Amino acid sequence: MSVILGINAFHAGASAALLVDGQPVIAIPEERLNRVKYYAGFPSMAVRRCLEIAGLKLADIDHVAVGREPSANRGKKIEYVLKNPTKLLKLLKVRAARSQLDDLKTLIAEGCDADPGQLRFRQWNVEHHLAHTASAYFISEWDKAAGFSLDGSGDFVTCMLCDCEGDQITVKHRVYVPHSMGSLYTMICEFIGYGQYGDEGKVMGLAPLGKDTYHERFDEMVILDGDNFQLNSKYFLPFGSDQGLEIDDKGQMVIHRHYSDYMLELFGPPRADKAELTQREMDLAFGLQRVFEKGYMHILNALHRMVPCERVVMSGGCVLNSVANGKLFDQTPFRETCIQPAAGDDGLSLGAALYVSNSMLKEGRRYAMRDAYLGPEFNEAEMKADLDSAGVKYRRLERQPLLEATIDEIVKGNVVGWFQGRMEWGPRALGNRSIVVHPGLPNMKDVLNARIKRREAFRPFAPSVLAERQTDIFEHAHPSPFMLHVYKIKPAWRERLVAVNHVDNTGRLQSVSREENPLYYDLIREFDKRTGIPVLLNTSFNENEPIVCRPSEAIDCFLRTKMDTLAIGPFVCTKGPGAA
Repeated sequence: MSVILGINAFHAGASAALLVDGQPVIAIPEERLNRVKYYAGFPSMAVRRCLEIAGLKLADIDHVAVGREPSANRGKKIEYVLKNPTKLLKLLKVRAARSQLDDLKTLIAEGCDADPGQLRFRQWNVEHHLAHTASAYFISEWDKAAGFSLDGSGDFVTCMLCDCEGDQITVKHRVYVPHSMGSLYTMICEFIGYGQYGDEGKVMGLAPLGKDTYHERFDEMVILDGDNFQLNSKYFLPFGSDQGLEIDDKGQMVIHRHYSDYMLELFGPPRADKAELTQREMDLAFGLQRVFEKGYMHILNALHRMVPCERVVMSGGCVLNSVANGKLFDQTPFRETCIQPAAGDDGLSLGAALYVSNSMLKEGRRYAMRDAYLGPEFNEAEMKADLDSAGVKYRRLERQPLLEATIDEIVKGNVVGWFQGRMEWGPRALGNRSIVVHPGLPNMKDVLNARIKRREAFRPFAPSVLAERQTDIFEHAHPSPFMLHVYKIKPAWRERLVAVNHVDNTGRLQSVSREENPLYYDLIREFDKRTGIPVLLNTSFNENEPIVCRPSEAIDCFLRTKMDTLAIGPFVCTKGPGAA
């Protein structure tokens, strides 16, 4: 038996993943366990939980794969420092902060309260973007694909284009710091008042409310040439190797100012946090998304010239831009995508482990990801104990009555927490740690925001659709099982899906097949039988926190918010006089 532990540490999205004989057994971001969003320290809780679920001990680990290679791209780093000597100190500080990974046995032993002498594993360092690419290619069913990785930066690279064939990933092209599409997005987000790590998704949702006011300015920010892109430095403060990011003492990501004084001259002062949104901010968001998509397609088309294939595997934080993903079929020659559900840096742990298994050890046990349910699950006794401990009244129901009772609540316009099976891998709730409601009620977005989510009014909610009905409702047939594509909703369905139809008549859909998630599929099908709508509004089960992982967290969220109903395993809980 071969056991490989994958780790992402001292980088946003700390996580751990465990492979046994080449097959992922468990993968968990540390934030779901320690409740610190985008946690960037060492994933000690995730490592322990992975081993516990797999029934293994530290001594059983044969290999540890880390999605980071300090020696990678050393020549480019030296060249950058020679050109920018004032950045040397920052480079050394970043190197010192991450050098703890050089003594991985001590880190793991301390995190798991164990004797380092028990550990016998071999350590492998996998370059950041190779780990990203591996995380997408080695979950696909394909033996040949183009590989695309794009993010802020990692190991001094911001974009990697690859040829993936058999068990090998061959790098065809790299783009280096400081030229980063991720940093471009972060800079504008920060300027318009969304300066927290992870706010990029908010600005993607804001963009359709804007106009193309700043077309020439945004075209000037990004220079597209041949197979490359460059950022116009006059819009940005000079970058260090950390791309303006820092990890604080709590393991949280802190973003430093990216925009230059030239931005102030052109657009005026940046919007203060929580200040009223004006048309300027909307137009800046529009311009950002437009030029990002322009660069995205430019790079993808360059990749296709290098690797003329209709299939592309995709990862990296920028690949979470589902609007761009939905358009690539019309603007590039690629016809099929396989996108890592944990496309951000949390996915590095799984990618590094898969790369070691397939490309380094050549274990020959290819894995095809049928669904994203790689997280922990909890049995009925654990759920019942937590319900009893919280003093929550409940009914226990068999499968079909559970589905019917849940749909009774949804049809009435109630808000339902749906906690079932294994937790999702990646940032999207995909029907196991979800809040589900009626997608056709005009007030449902306001209800969700007022009672639970407290999100900006412009942000859309997502539709989960029965896979075989996707083309009836959406203007594209390519499946989106991990909620990573945005497509137009057909005119006949826009009013019927008013709560998930965004201002530009799009939806970030999750196509749900029965093979991937039988219970959630049947829940949507039951709703379709009642209403003629094969769609549910699906949003993450949380309230300004990481998505719930444990039953106790789901129960706590249910009790402290104005959620009407909780369906947790076979138990249904309702508030008010009707509670059983």
